[in-house]
Amino acid sequence: MARLTRVGFLTLAVVFHLIYSYSIFDIYFVSPIVTGMRSFNIERPPNVNPPAKRLVLFVADGLRADKAFEPLPDPSPEDPTDVDNDELVYLAPFIRSRVLSHGTFGISHTRVPTESRPGHVALIAGLYEDVSAVTTGWKLNPVNFDSVFNRSRHTWSWGSPDILLMFKEGAVPGRVDADTYSAEAEDFTSDAVQLDTWVFDKVKELFSSAKSDPELNARLRQDKLVFFLHLLGLDTTGHGFRPYSKEYLHNVKVVDQGVKEITQLIEKFYGDDKTAFIFTADHGMNDWGSHGDGHPDNTRTPLVAWGSGVAGPRFTQNGAPTGHEDGISAKWGFDHILRHDVAQADVAALMAYLPGLDFPVNSVGQLPLEYIDASPKEKAQAAFANTQQVLEMYRVKEEQKRSSVIRYQPFEPLADFGDASVAEHLRQIEALITSNSYDEAIEMSSELLATTLEGLRYLQTYDWLFLRTIVTFGYLGWIAYALTTVIDLHVLHGTSKPNRTFPSTVFFSSILVALFSVFFYQGSSWRYYFYGAFPVYFWEEAFARRKALRAGREVLLGHVKSFKGYVTLGFQALVFLGVLESLAQSYFYREIFTVCFVLGAFWPLLYGTKFIAKHAALTATWVVGCLLMSTFTLLPVIKIEDINTISCGALLMFFTGVLYLLFEDVILQKSSAQASHSISNCGSRVIMGAQIGLVLLSLIVTRSSVFSLQAKQGIPLGNLAIGWFVLVASLLLPFFHRLYPNSHYLHRLMVLFLTFSPTFVILTTSYEGLFYFVFCVTVLTWVRLEHAIYVHTAAPVSREPRPNGDQSVVSKKPSQEATATVDGQTYKYRTLSISDSRVALYFFFLLQSAFFSTGNIASVSSFSMESVARLIPVFSPFSQAALLILKILIPFAIISANLGILNRRLEVAPSALFMVVMSISDVMTLNFFYMVRDEGSWLDIGTTISHFLIASLLCTFVAGLEFLSEAFISGVEFGPATAVVTAVSQTMEGSMDCGHESELKEQKLPNGTDSETSL
Repeated sequence: MARLTRVGFLTLAVVFHLIYSYSIFDIYFVSPIVTGMRSFNIERPPNVNPPAKRLVLFVADGLRADKAFEPLPDPSPEDPTDVDNDELVYLAPFIRSRVLSHGTFGISHTRVPTESRPGHVALIAGLYEDVSAVTTGWKLNPVNFDSVFNRSRHTWSWGSPDILLMFKEGAVPGRVDADTYSAEAEDFTSDAVQLDTWVFDKVKELFSSAKSDPELNARLRQDKLVFFLHLLGLDTTGHGFRPYSKEYLHNVKVVDQGVKEITQLIEKFYGDDKTAFIFTADHGMNDWGSHGDGHPDNTRTPLVAWGSGVAGPRFTQNGAPTGHEDGISAKWGFDHILRHDVAQADVAALMAYLPGLDFPVNSVGQLPLEYIDASPKEKAQAAFANTQQVLEMYRVKEEQKRSSVIRYQPFEPLADFGDASVAEHLRQIEALITSNSYDEAIEMSSELLATTLEGLRYLQTYDWLFLRTIVTFGYLGWIAYALTTVIDLHVLHGTSKPNRTFPSTVFFSSILVALFSVFFYQGSSWRYYFYGAFPVYFWEEAFARRKALRAGREVLLGHVKSFKGYVTLGFQALVFLGVLESLAQSYFYREIFTVCFVLGAFWPLLYGTKFIAKHAALTATWVVGCLLMSTFTLLPVIKIEDINTISCGALLMFFTGVLYLLFEDVILQKSSAQASHSISNCGSRVIMGAQIGLVLLSLIVTRSSVFSLQAKQGIPLGNLAIGWFVLVASLLLPFFHRLYPNSHYLHRLMVLFLTFSPTFVILTTSYEGLFYFVFCVTVLTWVRLEHAIYVHTAAPVSREPRPNGDQSVVSKKPSQEATATVDGQTYKYRTLSISDSRVALYFFFLLQSAFFSTGNIASVSSFSMESVARLIPVFSPFSQAALLILKILIPFAIISANLGILNRRLEVAPSALFMVVMSISDVMTLNFFYMVRDEGSWLDIGTTISHFLIASLLCTFVAGLEFLSEAFISGVEFGPATAVVTAVSQTMEGSMDCGHESELKEQKLPNGTDSETSL
């Protein structure tokens, strides 16, 4: 098989990591949806009616349980002038009154991802979609499974088009009415209370119209009706102002008042006390104003049920469990009332039971009997029907699995033989109900349902071992393949030849055919074929190039012959692995970056006082940069919008550009050996001046937008237009520099710095702009410091006696013409030294720091939507996510350009360092792969998913950044590159004065010639 080029290797790296990043969803989070089940309901006599004739569902989108129940400062007191009144009040008195006197309450625990679509699917269908379902979008996606709405006689719904329309399209035609406002109304910058008042007004219009519309009145008088009020205001307000803001808390009061009015309206309209009410939320919201992961603030939502068929409050008794043992509800004032927590999917079962609907056939929810007011017999029958429905889903799913695998191993507790058979279980429960042993029937139904859920879990994870083994071999194969390629391309310079044998070809081909046959027989997704093909390809390539590995071992480790040498090598390897492990731990503890930066500040001391004295200014800048960088991971991750901090960061960027523009000629004349190519001209200065002007304009428009938002006036149209103009123009202006080329690397880095500065100003909420400035300075200092160290260590240091008695100068750097002979074949190489691995490790460390130091944590919901609202005020998840991703990637672009320049200055093949980083870092990715959990606490599930995806995608970024660095440094000249020391000497002659320009001029190479002329 032909050897891949550098571009081919990096392209393969990107494709491999992107496909394998999705593997956790195919393994851990496979969609549980199956079809072909019959539905179940309670079999009541003809003269016995269901507990309720209709159901009203209130979903307060984005409402946290604590904000609904605990006392808080009044955000909108009757007397606004009484600023000294800090009395705490309950923001939802009506909902609270339902808990105290009329119904049952608890916490509904959601699952990851805590987003609107999966949250509503769990509430209304009783189904937990696979985590990746959130990527299918929100708008006009019909749900392809059963739901409570689909089981109703008719459903009226009001609210957001993002939620309502997908349930309307997924139900029987004509069964669901959806009255929605326009998508443009979901504006993060305006008062979102109007979204909720719109819903309440529309409900009032419906019942008002029924008074003059006999047909509508007759439809409203039918049974098995559902009314769904989707209240998006809290979610929108929380994104724009945070859930602890006065705006969010005021919205809670508005929702409570609206629920009160609608409850009274419906009770008065019907007057039969046959309406059941449920109030809950699809997800919560963390203090960033975000959601999506498994943080408790995102997964704890309120659940209150009252009305017909719902049990009243049950009071606590001494010594009995109260439900409050976890302390979450300690401040809610409900200590005397039992709290009944449920899983979110259980709400669907409750909604189906109350109006007498069939349970949704895809539901995995367990009917919470504590919430229903019924006789023991009714409860037993309800629990039995609920269990039959889940068992039916297990039966269909098992049949599908049995028919798709070569040899099926059944789930023993539900195997179709003896006492374990499903039919026997059902017969026993029916017998208990017939004999009036209702408590025993309920208990057995509950146990059977739990066993069935375990069986569904068994079927869901049936292929885990097989798939995880394949993925593990894929990652390990990638590591072996990447290291083999590094040695082949950058140690042996591509001189090794693959050594394939007929048996090895047959062996690997047989494995591939076997895997593909299994995938084809099981009807697996196209992704499975890639999961199987990658490890076979990687291991076959590594085996075929085993000769290169042996040669590489001789080249890289040939100089290690003594015990001391092995000890030193082992210690360096431990340090390298220790840093990688610390980076893995930094996903849990951001403060690790602080420790690493403080330790890294003293790194130049390892090269002695002479080096420090020669490079005092450079070393001091490095120390200051590291100490400043160490502070960012100590700052709170919850950033509050601070216009003063934003302005400070923007002004630093602006004045940096101004000072460079004023002294550009001086800087370039002192730092360029090729003045004719690096001295600025008028055209280039004009373009750079325009870039600097955009930085100032971005500050002005950002300040105006912030003040407008704080005044609740929305984003003026002019601000939106100017903001987008600045964003687009700042990214396009650098291309005009091609008309007036300047080949100096400092000029190129300044152009890049100014290119992304306006974007960072517009999209920052607090100290991110200060981070961007400090990060750019620190990375540039790192590049110059590595170069200075390279020059320092390249100097010859001793004269070593040779066997012929001659003494010659020994250089610290290895020759590019060193050779090694393996199996009679000679290889030429440029040895990758420990210093090269240090550069790769520093790059990976700074890459991770670029993500975590801006206040991000290893979570998909740690990014505030507040800043993107300045450009996209209306809810548009994918467009807003694109802006957030652009902001996250900017530091990566900066460091990629700097590493590209450093590679050129050190004469290191650019891809060599990237390849080493990619191969080693996947050890961390594989570690996070086995830490992924799909059960347990919601926080654990969300955190493990986030950790794996971030680690895997950072590896993808490393590959992509190699291409990016080539584009950024294209055209930058570094002088002739005929030899290592020649390049260093000529480059350093043109560098800014940092004390090492003349260091090599006076040195002689091993053959006694000048370093300026030959190696």
